[in-house]
Amino acid sequence: MAIFNFSARLERLLKKISDEEVDAILIRKPENLFYFSGFNGDSSILFIAKNFLNLITDGRYTEQAASQAEGFEIIRQTDGLFTKLVEKMKDSSLKKLGFEGKFFTFDEYAALHEKLPDVELKSIEVDSLRQVKDAAEISYIRAACKIADKAFGEILNVIKAGKREYEVAAELEYLMRKFGSERTAFDTIVASGVRGSLPHGRATKKIIENGEFVTLDFGAVVNGYHSDITRTVCVGKASDRQREIYSAVLDAQLYGLEIIKAGIGGKVIDEKVRERLKNLGFDEYFSHSLGHSLGLEIHEEPRLSKLSTCESLEVNMLVTDEPGVYIPNFGGVRIEDTVLVTDHGAEPLTESTKNLLEL
Repeated sequence: MAIFNFSARLERLLKKISDEEVDAILIRKPENLFYFSGFNGDSSILFIAKNFLNLITDGRYTEQAASQAEGFEIIRQTDGLFTKLVEKMKDSSLKKLGFEGKFFTFDEYAALHEKLPDVELKSIEVDSLRQVKDAAEISYIRAACKIADKAFGEILNVIKAGKREYEVAAELEYLMRKFGSERTAFDTIVASGVRGSLPHGRATKKIIENGEFVTLDFGAVVNGYHSDITRTVCVGKASDRQREIYSAVLDAQLYGLEIIKAGIGGKVIDEKVRERLKNLGFDEYFSHSLGHSLGLEIHEEPRLSKLSTCESLEVNMLVTDEPGVYIPNFGGVRIEDTVLVTDHGAEPLTESTKNLLEL
């Protein structure tokens, strides 16, 4: 099992605390709690400063926390998470406290403000510290991609006319669990026929018919880390129109792999692939962004989109490359890979064939 370097992560977090000019920070978002401590329970909070590492939890998790969160003082609370936190704050001389403003609720913020009237509260964003993946993270994402690839190879034996989308999704999810996935990365998408025009067409009771495209969007999870892959297949022989659409999407997806590299911004990549589809006459049917990052969450920054704030991809970032064409009352095609940004370009971690399969 790959080993996470929590010391390096905490060092970056402490620098963030210093840069934001706060005395300490509260971490409550589950993904960040795990990222900085190794603890994967819930109903807990990290209380971190330069001179202490506290993990506040309840009796359900104290033993687990002690084994997972090396270097942290495990503090058991019995009267409420924030009650114990306020006690710890009042025992200290801290005057400025950072917290994850995007994750805390307004009511939680108001309660802290009321109980700590002399403490300045500052919203701080720490998700960005997870954008560049370390070697251990990449190894788990690779493993999750391999599971998804293996499941795709097997599900091809299941997809056929007469099957319901629900049945295909259930079998696909079973296969991923069988091959080592902790859970599904998100609600599995199986969209057949005219439902293929729905980019997020989760599986329904619809019966798959001969001559239809079937889009499968799914992912596995290994040690908390996600994979994401989409493939579109045809049940029976594809029509000329279906081949034209599939060819356009594949061309755009492969072009994306050519231009994804360190030093290029997310907006630029999205624009270039969108222009590629425009030249093929399908840009008006591409209704979402080109891609997103992933890791402990299925959707992370940086994004490859019109609204991307990433001006320059970095080595060891992860992004998806997933152009699609969605035509109402006809159907659609999407092809997606999980992609590692390397010092020499883009490396697709999902390796299932992208040739048009006629089942």
